[in-house]
Amino acid sequence: MGFSIALIVFSLLLMLLVLMHKGKGGGLSDMFGGGMASSVGGSSVAERNLDRITVVIGLLWFACIVVLGLLMKSNS
Repeated sequence: MGFSIALIVFSLLLMLLVLMHKGKGGGLSDMFGGGMASSVGGSSVAERNLDRITVVIGLLWFACIVVLGLLMKSNS
């Protein structure tokens, strides 16, 4: 039960983080100051941190999927 709740939470966080990334026409990260710094040159610290957080949440999401699969397999 706990891993199912964690999976839902990580899924919602992952959707939010992906929507915050800057795309071709800008993203929600522009609201937090990412637009000005990235237009000057390179990616800003905020964008790099957003990337790191997204990767970590994605790995946690994947781990929850694997654990839930193993639990379902062992319960069968």
